[in-house]
Amino acid sequence: MTLWFVLYAKEMKELWRSRKWIWVPLVFVLLGVSQPVTTYYLPDILQAAGSLPEGTVIEIPKPTGAVVLAQTLSQYGTLGVLILILSVMGVVSAERASGAAGLTLVKPVPFASYISAKWAASITISVVSFAAGYASSWYYTELLIGSVAPDLALQSMLLYGLWLAFVVTVTVALSAVLNGSGAIAFLSVGLVALLSVLTGLFDHSMRWSPSTLSGHAAAVLTGGSAGPQLTLALIVTAAICAAMLWAAARLFSRKELLPS
Repeated sequence: MTLWFVLYAKEMKELWRSRKWIWVPLVFVLLGVSQPVTTYYLPDILQAAGSLPEGTVIEIPKPTGAVVLAQTLSQYGTLGVLILILSVMGVVSAERASGAAGLTLVKPVPFASYISAKWAASITISVVSFAAGYASSWYYTELLIGSVAPDLALQSMLLYGLWLAFVVTVTVALSAVLNGSGAIAFLSVGLVALLSVLTGLFDHSMRWSPSTLSGHAAAVLTGGSAGPQLTLALIVTAAICAAMLWAAARLFSRKELLPS
């Protein structure tokens, strides 16, 4: 385990050197704050936009705090997922292309430890960034819109964090077996989008899908319950993540590690 923690510490230091510990959390905080602030000031924004008849009064029903937080989650489901994929896509492939992976693995470093340390570091920055952004959104929602029970906000954050962890796992696994960052990003976005679409189309037969976690997270906020199929979705998500990491380590061990 000492070797694994050394690898993990190395990855965390690399994240700091590449400034990802600055811009990834910052983007998530901005996304989180933008939803309640935009919702609160939307009538004023529309009024200031002009091109409205004289004396027009804009009255938009004020949403509840739970609805605003659920809308924040949908923001993270698009831009947030894309940001995470872009920040993680080169975590393995870039080191293999530069030869750094070969130099590291010349030492008695197991391939599984190498991949899992990179995965753990990627999960850490993703979860911390999402938690910071979501906490910021909850604070401004409480301040501007209305109260949301802290326990419900925490439950929804944990559930949605698991969905983002699944997205990160897919990206890290593809980064271990593919070479080009563009191909990794394209396939990661495509697989996540395809899974979400299929889950939406066949919701009754795909209640086990990891993408249902985002729906469960929103349901906790708006309905107070995550639904009866949550346990199945959690088990399947954990099993798929473990299988992807195992397969990524096996396939990565068969690749040429030194650039030609």
